[in-house]
Amino acid sequence: MTRKRVGVLISGRGSNLQALINACKSRDYPAEIVLVVSNVPQAQGLLRAEAALIPTLTINHKDFPDREAFDATLDAALKEAGVELLCNAGFLRLHTPGFVESWRDRHLNVHPSLLPAFRGLHSHVRAIAAGCKISGCTIHFVRAEMDEGPIVAQAAVPVLADDTFETLALRVLEAEHRLYPHALALVASGAVSVQGERVVDTNDQAQAPLFSPPVP
Repeated sequence: MTRKRVGVLISGRGSNLQALINACKSRDYPAEIVLVVSNVPQAQGLLRAEAALIPTLTINHKDFPDREAFDATLDAALKEAGVELLCNAGFLRLHTPGFVESWRDRHLNVHPSLLPAFRGLHSHVRAIAAGCKISGCTIHFVRAEMDEGPIVAQAAVPVLADDTFETLALRVLEAEHRLYPHALALVASGAVSVQGERVVDTNDQAQAPLFSPPVP
C-alpha cells in the first residue's frame, strides 16, 4: 500500500496533530505525516512531532510583510517536502485565495461545530447561548471563505444542561481526536472524492458516510 504524504499545519499544542500521529502508527493506515509546520515558534505541537521523529519547520508569519508572502513560502516548503495532502490542526491563520486554490480538494480543516452552524470563532459559547441540544465537530475541505467547503465527516456531541464553554469544548475536542483520523483515512484511501461542492463515496457517487462516535 502506498501511503499518502501528509503535511500538518499547527499554531499551538497540537492535540489533533497527536491524534493523527497515533493513527499513522498503524501499518494499514493510508497516510503518513512527512512534515509539521508551525507559524508560532516553540509551539508545543512541534515537540509532539519531534518525539515521533517527524520533520518540523517553523515559518513565523511575523517575518513576512503580508499574507501572500507568508503563504508563498509555506506553499513552497510543503511542495519541497513532497506533501500530497494537507491538514490544518489548530492553525490560526487564514489562507489566501491563491494558497487555497493551490491545495484545492487536498486540504482539510477541523472546526468545532456542526457546520454550517456557528462558523468562525466562539462556536461553543454561541451553541450554548442558542440553546442547542446537540453540537459537535466537522472535518471539511478548505475553501477561501472561513469554515466553508465540502464536508467529509461530522461527529455529534450532546450539549448538557449544565455545560460551560470549557466542558463542552473538552467533549467536542475528544470527538475531534476520533473524527480527524477517520476523515483523513477516507480521503487518503480514495474512499471519498469531491463532486461539485459535495463529498461523495467514490464507488457509487452517493453522499459519503458520516461518522458519529458514541455519545459519552
